[in-house]
Parts: sequence; structure tokens; C-alpha cells
Amino acid sequence: MMHRRSVGTVDYATAMAEMEDRVAGTVSGQSAELLWLLEHPPLYTAGTSARDGDLLTPGRFPVFKTGRGGQYTYHGPGQRVGYVILDLKRRAQPAPDIRCYVSALEEWLIAALASFNVAAERREGRVGLWVKRPLGGEDKIAAIGVRVRHWVTFHGVALNVNPDLSHYAGIVPCGVREHGVTSLHALGVKATMAEIDTALERTFAATFNTTLVAE
Repeated sequence: MMHRRSVGTVDYATAMAEMEDRVAGTVSGQSAELLWLLEHPPLYTAGTSARDGDLLTPGRFPVFKTGRGGQYTYHGPGQRVGYVILDLKRRAQPAPDIRCYVSALEEWLIAALASFNVAAERREGRVGLWVKRPLGGEDKIAAIGVRVRHWVTFHGVALNVNPDLSHYAGIVPCGVREHGVTSLHALGVKATMAEIDTALERTFAATFNTTLVAE
């Protein structure tokens, strides 16, 4: 399986077009599977379940409608996005299962965050990963939104390393009003993006039982 790290921010529309091409190539067998780690400029995306009232400041950043599952989320510098293009027909036994795939994405991020002594947890009825506050309550540290076409996955995960958390004020992130959003740096983990990438690649290979080869 191939992997790629992009330096600087990648235009969202450009990334979507490239991902669509890669998915088509993977479906046809002409392209290899891919883990793509990147950052976007500040923007909001609306998943298939997005509610109009959850976009609180429509003119703040560009808004992109996307075919992934979920509601509104934010992307921006300091957030590591991982687009995952996998052929579930080839990998899943005895049969491809989207819920199992999402669970594997969660396991991947839990393992990556554990590398930095951050205990991320699942929550029933809430997609993504959460960390507890020392004085009570909890915040979201990673979002998950996927799409599957002919059993080939795309879109993926977004891990908050050191984004401007004030940018989340323009939306109700993933439709959840009663909890906050955090990042590794806000938790006191001052890891570099290169260190995050290394942890993400190592734990991805272990979680999905694959070997990553730089593209």
C-alpha cells in the first residue's frame, strides 16, 4: 500500500478531484491503495447529514458539500487529515463491513494518540474520538467521515494537532452542541507534524496489517 505526506496546505477541491481519480483507479485495479496525510486551508465541509442550522457563520470560510457521512466539520492548518483509499473487498474477511472499517479507523487513531500518552475514547452514538477534561467534561480531538464506492473507501479522518480552535465557532461540529473541541497542543503535547505523521503511519500499518511504501 502506498502512502504520501503533503507539505503545506492542499486546496480542497484539488484534493477531492485527485481522490476521486484514485478511487476510480483502485476500483478498476489500475491504482494502488493509498494513505494520504495532508492539511487544508481553513474551510468547512458538510457531510450527507449536515443540518443548515449548524452552519453558524456562513461567510466565514468556504463551505464544501461532500459525499462523506456525517455533518459539519472544520479543516485547516494544524489539523492532520488522513484520506484512506482501501479496497475492502480484498481486505475484509469473510465479507466487507463498513462498521468494522470505521471501528478500525478508530483503533488506528487511538493507537496513534497513545504514542503521545493521550487516552482517546469512543462514545456511543458519537462518531470520532474524545478525551476527558481533568475537571470533568470531554472534548473531541479527532473526526471521522467516510464514503465507500464499489467497496473502495475514501475520505477518512481529521486529527487536531495544533489548529486554531476558534475556527470551530462557525459551526456546530458534527452536530454536537454539548461538548467541546481540543487539540494535542491544547493538551500540552507539543508534537511536530512530522512526529504525528510517523506515529500515524506506524499505527496504520499495524492496525490494517499492511506495509506502507512511500509514493
